[in-house]
Amino acid sequence: MTGETTVRTAVRIHGRSTQRKALRALLDALPHHGGHLVVAGEPGLGRTTLLRWAARSFRAGPVLHLGPGPGGGARVTVERLLDTLRAASAAAPVLVCADDAHLWDAPARTALGRAVRRLSTADRVGLLLSVASDRAVAPEFARLPVVHLDPLAPSGAAALLDDATEGVAAPAVREQLLAEAEGNPALLVALVRRLSPAELRGHRPLPRPLADAAALAEVAGGAPSGPSAHARDLLLTVAAAGRAEDGTDVDAGLVHDALRHLRPEPGLGPRAGSGLGPCADSGLGPCAGSGLGPCAGSGLGPCADSGLGPRAEPGPGPCAEPGPGPRAEPGAGPRAEPVPEHLVLAGDRLRFRSPLVRRTVHATAAPERRRAVHRALAEVLETGGHRLTGLLHRSWSLGGPEPAPASADRLAAVADRLAAVAADAAVPASHRLRATAYARSAELTADGARRAERYTAAAEQALLAGRPDRARPLLAAARDSAAPAAVRGRAEWVRGVTELRDGPVGDAHQSLLLAASLLAADAPADAAAAALAAADAAWAAGDLPACLATLAPEPPHRPENPAPGSDGPADARGAAAHPAAVVHDHRVGMRALLEGRLDRAGAPLGQVVERGRSEDRPQTLLRSAAAALLLGDVDAARSGGARALAAARQLGSDTLVPQALEYLAYAELRAGRHPQARTHAEEGLRTALRTGQRNTAAHHRAVLALAASIEEEPDVVARHVTAALDTARRHGLAQAATLAQWAAARADLGRGRPYDAADRLGLLVLPGPARGHFAVWRLAVPCFVEAAVLAGRHEDARAVLSDFDDWAAFGADPQAAAQLARCHALLAPGEHADALYRRALDRHDEAGGDFERARTALLYGKWLRRRRRPREARGRLGTALAGFERCGAGVWAAQARDELRALGAAPQGTGTGAPARLGLLTPQQLRIVRHVAEGATNREVALALGVSTRTVDYHLRKVFAALGVRSRLELARMVGEAEQAHEVQGARETRRVGSYEKTGAEH
Repeated sequence: MTGETTVRTAVRIHGRSTQRKALRALLDALPHHGGHLVVAGEPGLGRTTLLRWAARSFRAGPVLHLGPGPGGGARVTVERLLDTLRAASAAAPVLVCADDAHLWDAPARTALGRAVRRLSTADRVGLLLSVASDRAVAPEFARLPVVHLDPLAPSGAAALLDDATEGVAAPAVREQLLAEAEGNPALLVALVRRLSPAELRGHRPLPRPLADAAALAEVAGGAPSGPSAHARDLLLTVAAAGRAEDGTDVDAGLVHDALRHLRPEPGLGPRAGSGLGPCADSGLGPCAGSGLGPCAGSGLGPCADSGLGPRAEPGPGPCAEPGPGPRAEPGAGPRAEPVPEHLVLAGDRLRFRSPLVRRTVHATAAPERRRAVHRALAEVLETGGHRLTGLLHRSWSLGGPEPAPASADRLAAVADRLAAVAADAAVPASHRLRATAYARSAELTADGARRAERYTAAAEQALLAGRPDRARPLLAAARDSAAPAAVRGRAEWVRGVTELRDGPVGDAHQSLLLAASLLAADAPADAAAAALAAADAAWAAGDLPACLATLAPEPPHRPENPAPGSDGPADARGAAAHPAAVVHDHRVGMRALLEGRLDRAGAPLGQVVERGRSEDRPQTLLRSAAAALLLGDVDAARSGGARALAAARQLGSDTLVPQALEYLAYAELRAGRHPQARTHAEEGLRTALRTGQRNTAAHHRAVLALAASIEEEPDVVARHVTAALDTARRHGLAQAATLAQWAAARADLGRGRPYDAADRLGLLVLPGPARGHFAVWRLAVPCFVEAAVLAGRHEDARAVLSDFDDWAAFGADPQAAAQLARCHALLAPGEHADALYRRALDRHDEAGGDFERARTALLYGKWLRRRRRPREARGRLGTALAGFERCGAGVWAAQARDELRALGAAPQGTGTGAPARLGLLTPQQLRIVRHVAEGATNREVALALGVSTRTVDYHLRKVFAALGVRSRLELARMVGEAEQAHEVQGARETRRVGSYEKTGAEH
């Protein structure tokens, strides 16, 4: 091995904050103790860049790069390496970086792995290794802590692209570059380098394919290859099969049978039956005799005579070929080989460890061999009755030189068949598979209008599959083709819905308006649905004039006969397929509501809710849930949202799941059920992020911030508010921004900071250009009135009550009537406040909702205490405390306890049970809890107790579950309450013993 001094160069990194945080923790701890980390990721994800960043950031001592020397690691011993590292760290801590350690020879890896395990924390040596995750981790490094690198998120990839191009890339080119790179930063940069300035600016067509074999091989470090022809065919077959599965795992039985078609042995025909899954035709279990499960030699299932491994038995048995023909003799097949290191076998599924390597294997294969593999896959799939995937592989098996007219006719026929089968709802297929089929059909289509229509259909299916990143380049391809107005209108419709979920909502509004205009002549029902979606975009943006203009009375509807399978994109397709009355009623009701004609809004919106009770299409059910929320029918909104969620999951429509969860979360919030709202929003956030819906994710973050604002989690509130506002400001989401700011203010109010809360809320509810979303700001009025009264701003509080009075009279918010009475009680003179508080509590009893009722009881109890009515105050405050504890409103429960203590009452609740609950923990858990309560990190706790951080993590998870806490802050508060209770109990015991001793002395 050799070492060299690091030359620190500037390193710009995008989207690696979590990984940098882990590396920073190691660097910061090195002056006190040593440590080690493995940075793992597929080629191109930036392992080397991270190591360089760490080397540049380390200032406490020297930085060394470690690598195998010219002679390899044969002469390296563990003792020699340890002596070198300890000598280097004698005067100061040292950081050692070993890049691409997976490429070292076995002796060098062994020496390094053993040295790492023998280094003690006192040696002050920090070791950073980087290994590629496109193959199995070497056993020498398998037990070391790992920091994984994933593909960049869309925002990180976009930032990197803007840096690399200085922002000059045309929007359509930008979308295609981001889609082709799939979050791999090195591939993204390589693709940019490949383009000329004219191509980058959109002045010339992009090369096809954009990510060609050379670019992929450059990033992957060459074309992966197996040790034999069989291994190479296995890699290529798995890569080819994955194209129809979008690169996910594939059936090992399918690969097995395709290889048999590709390399048939003399006298053996293809396996009968479906050809899918191990021994599917025999009905028996795995091959006997191997002792390692199905076809252990190859890892691909039974019937090893295909070339994946030897037979277990030469005669009949579980893997006997049922078809005719002589049986192969033992050993007739190729020698058994292990599964190539780039593949993973899990049960009967095979996958590549790295998506980049999968793409590289497919792209760098010889064209004729690649087509032969697709042809073999097509034959197996078509035999098994898998029409769409078989046809897809059949289309990929075509190609070669410029086709003759007969070949062109054949390509056109395949394209037509692909489009027809993809549109057939009776064919079982995922949205993702249909999108791939439509896109391939478009590639093979010569007619510009039909090509645009098929690209648009592919984009729609990609959007339904939760892949807006795939939908955008498909829409760009559709725009490049000449097409009639109806096709262009449909493309704009899909584009608008895509932007509504993951882009600037102002752009979405304009796209949807254009779609409605283009569709008006040939598809008026679709035009009406697109216009309603445009109103949704204006609503999200908080643009009331635009929303009203979009909801203007529509022209008379004329019947139409939509094309088969043409039922609208993503959010609106159900509305287009449903009788136009759904769209019409929702449009009329929304407009009446926004115009303040509340008497005219109820009937049409009620019809939308009622129709949803007999529907099973998720889009129509979502409209029903939205209408119910507008009417304040929380139960109907919850029912519609739950049914929409079930329908979306049943259909496999990933893009609609987070929307259904959003409506469910809003309904629970309106009902005052914050824990349920939090549960729905947490799942919705995960799904929205996974499906690339940043706008929907921002709404879920706002709900999570509101839910956390009543709990003792100010850090959680701040995190969700910051994330929600980041997206809301960039994409113009006024509704999400208003909810997030309301959450921040309510957290301030709950923590006893009314001045800060009044300042935040004043911007949202008082008249002016900064007022919050037109349909949301009224919900924050009760919080503002409470904060303003406590802050001495009575006139501001009175100024907003007239508007809130109208809102409460409409009945769209079940809590509004009780909240209005509470607000009047806060502002009323003493002789009237008592009756108003009682009226508010009566209204709460009618509406339900623990949190709002407890808030009113708390304010009433405070008022009674200040009027020197302690007995009544104690009752109201006790009721408030019980209500807050019931709904998990910890920060408000603390206020109630403080008020009870001021009355001299001992509050009974979960807080006083802390000693008993802590008594459920083990001694080790108690020691960890006490360190955490003092502010120690997991690493610091591990060092103090002499255990691993993994052990601390494990015990903390158990502690959180046992105590029912969600944050370290809540845990620290519980420990503090327990200690306080012990001190009080100790003082009582001291007084009791002193009294006893005094009494005894007197006797």
